[in-house]
Amino acid sequence: MAKGITETDVHTAADEIVAAGERPTVERIRAHLGTGSPNTVTRWLDTWWKQLGERLQKQQPHRALPQAPDAVAFLAGEWWSLAMEHARANAEDAISQRSEALQAEQAALNTAKEEFRDEAALLRQQATDAAQLREIAQARAVELERLVHQLQGQNEELARQCEAAHARVTEAETQRQVAEARLQTQQDQAASERDDLIRHVRAVEDRAHAEVDRGRQEVLELKQRLASVTCEHDAARKSQLKEIEAARTEAADARRDAAAHRARAEALDAQLARFQDLPSALHQALEHANPKPKPQRAAKRSRLSSGKQPTPPKAG
Repeated sequence: MAKGITETDVHTAADEIVAAGERPTVERIRAHLGTGSPNTVTRWLDTWWKQLGERLQKQQPHRALPQAPDAVAFLAGEWWSLAMEHARANAEDAISQRSEALQAEQAALNTAKEEFRDEAALLRQQATDAAQLREIAQARAVELERLVHQLQGQNEELARQCEAAHARVTEAETQRQVAEARLQTQQDQAASERDDLIRHVRAVEDRAHAEVDRGRQEVLELKQRLASVTCEHDAARKSQLKEIEAARTEAADARRDAAAHRARAEALDAQLARFQDLPSALHQALEHANPKPKPQRAAKRSRLSSGKQPTPPKAG
């Protein structure tokens, strides 16, 4: 409601508009007053139309023409009837316009209400979708965390397997070196024995001229002994070669196992690298996947490199 607009102002403006020969409307009254809310002007205009008949009836005795001729009285009555009809028609038009305006406003309110209801339903649907998306995101986060823990466990297991494979390779290499040293010692012993036998045979042959029969017999025995020793040496050599070959095969298998474990560890590292938002603890776990060699293994290698080898058992 505009400030300063009263019912009297609207009624006065309507009277002035009628006196000017025009029908009072909301727009004309607002233009005549220069201000006013349409709703307020409409409400006071409705009261003006309702009070118009009563006001005209009150003014009729004052407008009567005493001692007027019948023709003048008849024309005045006709004019008054026309004025009443015109006022009634204007009132009906105003009421009709007001009804149409109210219907239009009601339709607009209904439309706005429907739009608000649709918007509220859309907002509720969006809220439901957002809640579902949040639940899905939380479930995915939990699954990713579980996968991270699983990958960490697999990485630690592979690290232990790699360490065990390295230990097996080191042990196999040590066994191979020990076997080669034992074989070399046996070969040296066999060569020494063979040289001793050869020298003994030559000595016996030198004395064979004096003791031909006995010498031939001794030479035969020595040759048989030499053949037996040679066979034993060959058998021992073949056995040592088999042991060395087995040790080499075991070392090669251990190297292949270590390479396979290392490849699996690198594949797991590549998978873990795709999780960019994982905690830094995962990177630390990956760094611990390659442990440093233990001091005992280094000491064992230093003893092997210094040339100290275990004394093999003497041949019987």
